[in-house]
Parts: sequence; C-alpha cells; structure tokens
Amino acid sequence: MQKLRVLLVDDEIMIREGFKRLFDWEAHGCEVVGEAADGMEALAQIDALTPDIAIMDINIPIMSGLKVIQLARIKHPQIAFVIVSGYDDFSYCQQALRMQITDYILKPVDYEEFGVCLDNLKISLYKRRVAAEGTPKKQEERAITGIMRYLQEHLGEDVSLTILADQFHLNPQYISQLFRNEIGVGFLAYLTNIRMERAKQLLLSTPESVAGIAGQVGYADYRVFTKAFKKTEGITPSQYRREFLSAQGTAARP
Repeated sequence: MQKLRVLLVDDEIMIREGFKRLFDWEAHGCEVVGEAADGMEALAQIDALTPDIAIMDINIPIMSGLKVIQLARIKHPQIAFVIVSGYDDFSYCQQALRMQITDYILKPVDYEEFGVCLDNLKISLYKRRVAAEGTPKKQEERAITGIMRYLQEHLGEDVSLTILADQFHLNPQYISQLFRNEIGVGFLAYLTNIRMERAKQLLLSTPESVAGIAGQVGYADYRVFTKAFKKTEGITPSQYRREFLSAQGTAARP
C-alpha cells in the first residue's frame, strides 16, 4: 500500500516540528510532504501538492482553517481533513461535522490518539476506494472483502484471527498481513473501528443503554467498551449521545 501524503497547517512552528519529530509517520504508512503557516499558504500548498490528508489548525492567520477547508473542497473533494485545535468548544465540532471533517483533535496532541485517528482514516479511504472501483478482482482483495463482510455480520460475537482463519481456511498470519497490505492498518485497529462506528449509530438511533450497546458490538464488559470508545472518540458514549442529540435538538428549533 502506498504511503499517504500529509500536509501540516499550523502557524506555530513548534507544533509542526512536534508532529514531524514526535509522531511515527512511517509506522502509520504516511509521510509529511509539506507544511503551511497561514490560510493562503495552505491553499497554495494544497493546490501544489494535492495531499491525501491535511492536518489543519482552525486559528491561523489571514484565513481560518475552516474557511481553507471550505474553499479547498471545491477543487479537491478527495482530500481528508483532520482538525487539530486548542478550541474545546462543541460549536466548532458541529461546524467540523457539517463539513465532513474526518476528526477533531484537541491540543496538546496525544500522539497515540492521533495514531488511532490516522488508522481510522485509512480504513475510510479504503472503503471509499473499494466502493468507487466496484467488485475486487485480485484474490487478495476478494479475501479481504469477504472477511470485512463477515466482521460486520458478527460484531457482537467473539472474533479473532484464529476464528477468521478457521472460517476462511486461511493462515492467521496471512489474514493479519492482508489487513496491513490492503487497508494499511492492523486487524485489531480495523475491528475496533467498525465496532465504534456501529456503536455511534446505535447511540444516536436507539434508546438502548450503554451496556446493551457494548454487548451488541462485541464488548462483554461495558467499562472496557467505554474506555475504548473514549480513546477513539475523545468522549464517553454517554457524552457522545447527550451532546449530539442536544445539538440536533438545537438545530431543529426555529
């Protein structure tokens, strides 16, 4: 799998240097190809480099990060944007969600959390590519597609590489390598991603308790589920449900 090309946009040089030096881009299948310190420079770099991912601060000179994203999407709809901001304000999160931002991470950056964000992004990009290309033709792609479908259908069950190997008559190490080669993330990262996506759907569309939802997505202990959810989303399942339903109610009022 080719490395994803990343553009860093932040007016603080120490933030950009921290990203470049303290985060293991190689381990996550990415490389930093450029950087920018203000909105106009960011737009120019996006045009010149067409990165796969832009890591964007909101509060940058000349033009805000949100305005940069709005304008960049006109010419480059395929670029994924991740906001890294010091603003712990849900209204900014709402704006980001409306603009289909991949993730919203607060400063100071937790690089472990950021790594999870990139893994989730790679999974989304893979799904988008498969949807655009249609039915996979290579044997490896047919295998990974079948495994992905099986996982979606058995999220509430105990799933492991050994179980998948028995189900698909493949070597566990081979399946593990398939995820790395085809999607760019490990098996557990992928499984956690789809479990969290299903959990978010259930939190917003059903009155089911957090413990009940935990069981539906494969967690026997709701405390383990809550910890995994907070690590991925930055807030607990209860906070996620409360804040997003509240935001929907506010938006619905005249």
